[in-house]
Amino acid sequence: MAKQPTKKRAIRRKSSEKFGQKRLEIRNARIKDIRGIADLVRRVYEDMPAYTHGEIRGQINNFSEGCFVALLDDRVVGYCATMQVAEALAFQDHDWDEITGNGYGSRHDPTGDWLYGYEMCVDPKVRGVRIGRRLYEERRALAEDRDLTGIVFAGRMPNYRRSRRKVDGPQDYLEKVVEGKLHDPVLRFQLANGFEPERVMEGYLPEDKASMANAIMMVWRNPYVERDQPVKKRLPRGVEAVRVATCQLQARQVADYDEFMRHVTYFVDVASDYEADFIVFPELFTLMLLSFEEKELSPVEAIERLSEYTPRLRNDISEMAMRYNINIIAGSHPTRMDDGDIHNVAYVCLRDGSVHAQEKIHPTPNERYWWNIKGGDKVEVIQTDCGPIGVQICYDSEFPELSRRLADEGARIIFVPFCTDSRQGYLRVRYCSQARAIENQCFVVLSGNVGNLPNVGNMDIQYAQSCILTPCDFPFARDGIAAEATENVETLTISDINLADLQWARAEGTVRNLADRRFDLYRIEWDEDGKHPGKPRPRREPLGPAHPGGG
Repeated sequence: MAKQPTKKRAIRRKSSEKFGQKRLEIRNARIKDIRGIADLVRRVYEDMPAYTHGEIRGQINNFSEGCFVALLDDRVVGYCATMQVAEALAFQDHDWDEITGNGYGSRHDPTGDWLYGYEMCVDPKVRGVRIGRRLYEERRALAEDRDLTGIVFAGRMPNYRRSRRKVDGPQDYLEKVVEGKLHDPVLRFQLANGFEPERVMEGYLPEDKASMANAIMMVWRNPYVERDQPVKKRLPRGVEAVRVATCQLQARQVADYDEFMRHVTYFVDVASDYEADFIVFPELFTLMLLSFEEKELSPVEAIERLSEYTPRLRNDISEMAMRYNINIIAGSHPTRMDDGDIHNVAYVCLRDGSVHAQEKIHPTPNERYWWNIKGGDKVEVIQTDCGPIGVQICYDSEFPELSRRLADEGARIIFVPFCTDSRQGYLRVRYCSQARAIENQCFVVLSGNVGNLPNVGNMDIQYAQSCILTPCDFPFARDGIAAEATENVETLTISDINLADLQWARAEGTVRNLADRRFDLYRIEWDEDGKHPGKPRPRREPLGPAHPGGG
């Protein structure tokens, strides 16, 4: 065996250089780059489906150190995405959807010994500055810095279709390209960058018509690492503490809007005194604003009246988040949208002043019938100073596809504001939320209303036991409950959770639900922005008289 080099490359290539009046920068991809990356991919792969913003968000959130962008005068002109995987996974038969977790990069394994490249694209209009080579160098430097065995990826062979009559299958095509008898720009570039062909992978990417779904497994072995057997790296049990508060709020009659806000401010103030990073309020907690109306309003009148408070509520909660230095998940509030429909919306007001909105995707039969509330079209993670989070309003927690989408995009905490009238309704939300915590290996935080509201229709009684739920494995609470409130009592429940435990559990836990999904058997396809090409989006109408209650 050749002698192992004794010293690693000490200096990495500068991250930015000037070319005339233009400036080229190579750095790790950030969330703010998503739109530019998506536009680049559309320009490069005109004949293949582009990434959704959610997929790119997941790639960055799941392994930001392995995603790089090339910026020419602040415009994205190159992008590559990688993840760590175990040798057995990297070299077994697989396709692109299976290895990448359906495009989200969610199968990143921090204990894996190989760096797997699953995206590399460069703007075809940018020539002469070797962007592709520079991105490859970043990959190599990452593998060297982490003492990984090497890099592996499945490279395209875009000239194969036009040359298929000259060769006897993809293996013959590969051999002729290596021998110089045929030209393939992608394969030649990879060979020139020190990668060696391992084997043909048929059916790797069906959307790649030019390669006729074929790819070539390309391998680079780290010269600074000498191993005879695969190595599984261990993940240190680190600490990434976040303090979470859930407010179990008493529904009560208030004299006016200001009195309502004083109740909300009280709990925000207390949570801030405890130095909580998040506080979450219940679903429809603003129904208290109907209690000072002179008469009980009809359901349609009530929702219309509540929606009038939306601008003021958003502004006041946002100012509160900044003033008390805490991220506020403001339960949910009925809001009239631009198209005239009423949606049930959770406003997430962060302590940096930004405001995000997550609409309820699945209104309950009760909401649809009495209030004519429509479902939203989009679910996506929200970036915070404590990492990406998700929000699932009450009934949404009972649909596992939504939380799985959030987990794929990198969410480690999912907040569930809920409003249920009975113990049965509460337990539906509770049990499903516990399932979401287990199957997505994440924390789930529930917040519900208690009490009743005289003079407010459809808010007769409430049942809740707010809680902070965990996966069920050794680093977490014995029963999967980090903290829980006494049932039907107004209170604030606070707990510290360690996000690093999730990373450990996903990589080395007793079970690894995210990593062990069978993408060769099943997967979920999402319509970007809820649009169905060529079909009008159907609207769900009220289904007839509905029983009271939610969840």
